[in-house]
Amino acid sequence: MTPLPQEPIMPKRYIVRLSEEERRQLKDLVSTGQAAAYKIKHANILLSVDVNGWGWTDEEAAKAFSCHRHTVANVRQRLVEKGLEAALKRQPSSNPPRERICDGEAEAKLIALRCGEPPEGRARWTLRLLADKVVELEIVPRISHETVRQVLKKTNSISTGFNSPPLGAIKL
Repeated sequence: MTPLPQEPIMPKRYIVRLSEEERRQLKDLVSTGQAAAYKIKHANILLSVDVNGWGWTDEEAAKAFSCHRHTVANVRQRLVEKGLEAALKRQPSSNPPRERICDGEAEAKLIALRCGEPPEGRARWTLRLLADKVVELEIVPRISHETVRQVLKKTNSISTGFNSPPLGAIKL
């Protein structure tokens, strides 16, 4: 039986050489356990791959700390390129979060519309009617009924399931 081919071992491009102060900081972080789990894991990774310390390979560190070897390589790279703080933090997302459809002004107009009279021939506003009307009035370029529901729920402007009587019909 022939052994399976292994990936060629590439020479390390980013060599981790921690100073005594950095090593002490990382050991303190690991020993106290008062940080996020990923920070403690990154600290352990850096301590293990330090050439002046344990000198483990990426594969050994990945196996010991239950992560992928690319995680070890990325932490190593961030330490060399950006410093200790960047290596301990999570890598920032390359995809920015989605832009909000409704800003505060649009939300206020939606709530005002919901509190107003429903369209002719309707007893009450529905989420879909509100979504269509908000687009028709050009308050927002597009909006789904689910986004309308979330806005109304967030501001407590939604009645229980839209099955309750219109706001003007409630007598105290």
